[in-house]
Amino acid sequence: MADVLRLVVGLGNPGPKYEGTRHNIGFMALERMGSREGFSFRQQTKLHGLAAEQGFGESRLRLLMPQTYMNDSGRSIRAALDWFGFTPEQLLVLVDDMDLPLGRLRLRAQGSAGGHNGLRSTIQHLGTQAFPRLRIGIGAPAENPVERRARTVSHVLGPFSKAEQPDVNAVLDAVLESIQRIQRQGLDRAGNWINGFRPAAIE
Repeated sequence: MADVLRLVVGLGNPGPKYEGTRHNIGFMALERMGSREGFSFRQQTKLHGLAAEQGFGESRLRLLMPQTYMNDSGRSIRAALDWFGFTPEQLLVLVDDMDLPLGRLRLRAQGSAGGHNGLRSTIQHLGTQAFPRLRIGIGAPAENPVERRARTVSHVLGPFSKAEQPDVNAVLDAVLESIQRIQRQGLDRAGNWINGFRPAAIE
């Protein structure tokens, strides 16, 4: 099947300075998967990122955390697709989304960058918007548009608060569940559960 999930890419910025920041929630999801499943990521120069594998045979996934900084993520993703011989439809990009409340998820098979530099770079390098992405809500810094714009950078590059941690943990677990569901059920069926997900801590 041409659209079977083969490559999961978490977006973020490399280095200790950015660890645990909202912009790095894509990295955080893959790191959680690694610690849970017992595999580790290794630097792959040809992929411009940290890479790992999970599973065997038909269910084997390649996992990638680009080390190019967010606004050049597409270079790493393009290199991985070319190296493994995958198509954009076999990709899933994990990306933070300020327009979604913390704890909410939105799965889309394609779409615009929506103002996200990582998605913008990916679209540029792949030459298409037709690749699946799982948007992970991180909440907005303010409702007022002017204040929101002024605080965007400090918000996305800042850490989650202690009060937010239960919802962060819940949504990271849900991201791992989402990946499994996409593998088992495909995008459309998995999307029903993913787009309806609510952490118990928020209800």
